[in-house]
Amino acid sequence: QVQLVESGGGLVQPGGSLRLSCAASGIIFSIYTMGWYRQAPGKQRELVATITSNRYINYADFVKGRFTISRDNAKNTVYLQMNSLKPEDTAVYYCNARKFPSEYWGQGTQVTVSS
Repeated sequence: QVQLVESGGGLVQPGGSLRLSCAASGIIFSIYTMGWYRQAPGKQRELVATITSNRYINYADFVKGRFTISRDNAKNTVYLQMNSLKPEDTAVYYCNARKFPSEYWGQGTQVTVSS
């Protein structure tokens, strides 16, 4: 059974930082493209960042220079370091694992940026 378990969300003030983690099990983690997506209330789910099996990284324009995605294949874990957070970053953040034809999602973790 595949599981993606996110952690690290919470409430943070504007300008603050959070580090999200996603621990994967039930897959050969190292061969999957891992990603973070987010969904704000009333909006569609959108890409935040992805990292491939050979560590090619792609970021959405709105997080470039603020967020960093990384992976630790020994721990089957992908991370999202989020700095300089803004109120518009408030959303549920989801972990994604993808290798055609399979795709899996975590349950999401809430990130709220507010003073």
